Amino acid sequence: MARNGDKTRKTIMDTAEALILEQGFSGSSIDRIIDRAGITKGTFFYHFPSKPDLAQALVERFARRDLHQLTSKMEAAEQQTDDPVHQLIAFLAQFESLADEWTAPYPGCLFATFCCESGLFEDRTLAVMRETMLTWRSRIADKLRAAVATTPPRAPVDLDSLADAITVVFEGAFIVSRTLNDPKTVAQQLRHLQTYLRLLFGIEADTRPA
Repeated sequence: MARNGDKTRKTIMDTAEALILEQGFSGSSIDRIIDRAGITKGTFFYHFPSKPDLAQALVERFARRDLHQLTSKMEAAEQQTDDPVHQLIAFLAQFESLADEWTAPYPGCLFATFCCESGLFEDRTLAVMRETMLTWRSRIADKLRAAVATTPPRAPVDLDSLADAITVVFEGAFIVSRTLNDPKTVAQQLRHLQTYLRLLFGIEADTRPA
């Protein structure tokens, strides 16, 4: 029974997330979620007592996936090379390779969608998004500090702000990709970001991690 219950809960969350990315949180009523998921209202409320509870579960799951991507890809980059600059480039190159294979625009970031309607969410939900963004900033800024210690940049740079800029490129690329219906936008923007890092740290354009 627990297994079936977990499957139903996942179905509800998958359906709700897809609908919210399409129509926003306010446009994704419980009735629409129920209809698309093919469940009863009783089943929905068994798993999620309220819509805010559903939002909390969705944002926590998205945060876990997001931080897994950060951790796993950073660790993979660290296995490729000992040089912090090349680690950052290798980190971004992994996302670029994934994005290069997309044949349709990425559906978007749940955090970005929720932020557009932040007034609809409880503080606990917004706190998850904030902590996730701060974790990205901290992990990337730490890597940038290590990079600066070994390879002084060619121009002064605020490392925390640059760490945020890396996240901004991801989020902005998702928006442009969907707006222009161009699946290649994300990979292109990540290539620009890698080029910037090479220029900032004085690395030849054709240099790749060992």
